[in-house]
Amino acid sequence: VAPSIRLSPAARSLFDEPLAIAVRGLGPRQQVTLRTSLRDETGELFQASARYQAGDDGELDLARCPALPGGSFSGLEPMGLLWALQPKKPFWYMMKQDVQSPFLLQLEVLEGHGEPPGRLLAQAQHERAFLRDGVRRIPVRDGRIRATLFLPPGEGTFPGIIDIHGLGGGLFEHRASLLANHGFATLALAYYQYEDLPQKLTEFHLEYFEEAVNYMLQHPQVKGPGVGLLGYSKGGELSLAMAAFMKNIAAVASINGPVAVTLFPVCYKGKTIPTLTLYEQRAKVIDSNIFDYSDILIDPFQAPGNRSLIPIEKAEAQFLFIVGQDDHIVKSKYYATEVCKLLQAQGKENFQILSYPGTGHCIDPPFFPFCPIGSHPFFHKRAILGGELRAYSKAQVHAWPQIQDFFKKYLNDK
Repeated sequence: VAPSIRLSPAARSLFDEPLAIAVRGLGPRQQVTLRTSLRDETGELFQASARYQAGDDGELDLARCPALPGGSFSGLEPMGLLWALQPKKPFWYMMKQDVQSPFLLQLEVLEGHGEPPGRLLAQAQHERAFLRDGVRRIPVRDGRIRATLFLPPGEGTFPGIIDIHGLGGGLFEHRASLLANHGFATLALAYYQYEDLPQKLTEFHLEYFEEAVNYMLQHPQVKGPGVGLLGYSKGGELSLAMAAFMKNIAAVASINGPVAVTLFPVCYKGKTIPTLTLYEQRAKVIDSNIFDYSDILIDPFQAPGNRSLIPIEKAEAQFLFIVGQDDHIVKSKYYATEVCKLLQAQGKENFQILSYPGTGHCIDPPFFPFCPIGSHPFFHKRAILGGELRAYSKAQVHAWPQIQDFFKKYLNDK
């Protein structure tokens, strides 16, 4: 029998779903290398490989068989060939611009454990999709807001979430599309460098984000009376500010977001929250073109009478802080811990923290490749984001269902 790859689901799965991988028809205890490859939309190649030995029956099931040392990972890691994908081009971040088309994953079984491995024994292709059948993708041009709404299948009403990304400009749909597969009406919201939105930022006006909240609450398929906010980095900061000043925000999940206003002032109804003082000269040079920006902001909890802290004690929302303990962009673990102490001191219990060791600034949905170094959107230089591969990948897999459970709990209870 010629070796063959068995996948479950066979031809197509959602990007955030596990994929079962097995190989049949090998020789007893035969040594092989398994390799996965995926090209992103720009054509950049991501690859991972692992060394295995088949059982006495010539079968190799990644759910039961540990990878041997020498590949991208070792040990019992059924999804290792997906979470360990790494770009051939240094510092490249995997983006998904068109969520309507899947990524194509290539799997190969190669003979032996050599470098490079031996001849090709079997191969398979598999689609990793972002939209489940029946999920609707609706471009939104309503008043000033520029966004994409994803609606789950069916005619019912769904808990509504606004997904706000970090500083970087444009419109990111990968997270919102995946959330819609899990039963949420999700609005991926752009706020600059997209279509006719401002090209440059000087300050944030929360009225723009309030339009998005009102759009969701007026939508016939969004369950009220409140919406959820999912914010990453600057998006987390903006989500906390929205909850502090606006009604109808029931739940906020902030992924490595500041708890004080940073880089650009935030304005709402004639009030302005100034930015934390920043000392760029405190950036550490790691090598000729990589910087560590973790110490450039003053501590908002140590500056007496600090006007930059977001007054989240005024919010009626529930808060979930998701933090990477090795975040080198935002002191997110410290910020979340201190702000929750302030809430507790006021008798509030509307918060929880998920804290992940070995995890840096970037926490994506499951199986997005590890990104330890990125481009800083404000300084336009390469910046350390932090984290290490295995811990980061486990954090993404753990945090994703926690985020969904949090929103299900606080957006469905009403």
